[in-house]
Amino acid sequence: MSYVMPQDFVSQMIATGEKKLFMSTRDTLIRSFMGGAILALAAAMAVTISTNTGNPLLGAVFFPIGFIMLYLMGFDLLTGVFTLVPFAVIARRPGATWSGMWRNWGLVFCGNFAGAFTVAVLMAITFTYGFDVAPNEVGQAIGHIGEGRTVGYADHGAAGMLTLFVRGVLCNWMVSTGVVAFLMSKDTISKAVVMWMPVFLFFYMGFEHSVVNMFLFPSGLLLGGDFTVMDYLVWNEIPTVLGNLVGGLTFVGLPLYLTHYRTRPERRRPAPVDAVEDRVAAPVG
Repeated sequence: MSYVMPQDFVSQMIATGEKKLFMSTRDTLIRSFMGGAILALAAAMAVTISTNTGNPLLGAVFFPIGFIMLYLMGFDLLTGVFTLVPFAVIARRPGATWSGMWRNWGLVFCGNFAGAFTVAVLMAITFTYGFDVAPNEVGQAIGHIGEGRTVGYADHGAAGMLTLFVRGVLCNWMVSTGVVAFLMSKDTISKAVVMWMPVFLFFYMGFEHSVVNMFLFPSGLLLGGDFTVMDYLVWNEIPTVLGNLVGGLTFVGLPLYLTHYRTRPERRRPAPVDAVEDRVAAPVG
């Protein structure tokens, strides 16, 4: 297994963010559409496994397959560009601007949502035989997820909103660790292993991922979940996006940037003991 030293993969992290910043609108939208779609399929698979086996651990074990595959194919997630793109601007790469960063984030959000929503419609069709019958067991489970993670938070008021935001922060702490882990090694097996670990943790712990939720909640609405579009936006998607932003920047990107790219000079080293003793023992004159 290969390993890339932190100072090297952090430099690559900044270069990757710079590349995404200047990617064409068409390519950004296509890559983010596919990223959202593949992650949505992985979420549908994880819910299916959890529902059919009654064991959420198994669903969490297999969910990272989609995350790993979409990054191996060079697609994009909003949670990833939250961490990668800003540091191209902070590192003052030529032409990198804050407005360019906002443009990238906006395009990736739109592409992710379009991809996830497309899969939500397709999966709703499969769960209901083209909306001809009531949702099957998996479809009902997705509807209940939407209820519990919107009105379930709303029932607790400000405390629920705080919990939602913190779960968004914790989510992208782990997911962005997985994104950066993609750069920590050179061979495919190593990349898959190190990416799998933090993503498994986030999914099993029930943290809030903005792109996964772009699938779960529209699916829930299509499948008869007892919540509204406004519930979804106010009591999940918007606070989750903000939490994901804070988590990726604060707990992943910034520490790596400050300690492996823009480092402080080392503290002055004390003289070796042997050298001090030699100077003391040296004859005078």
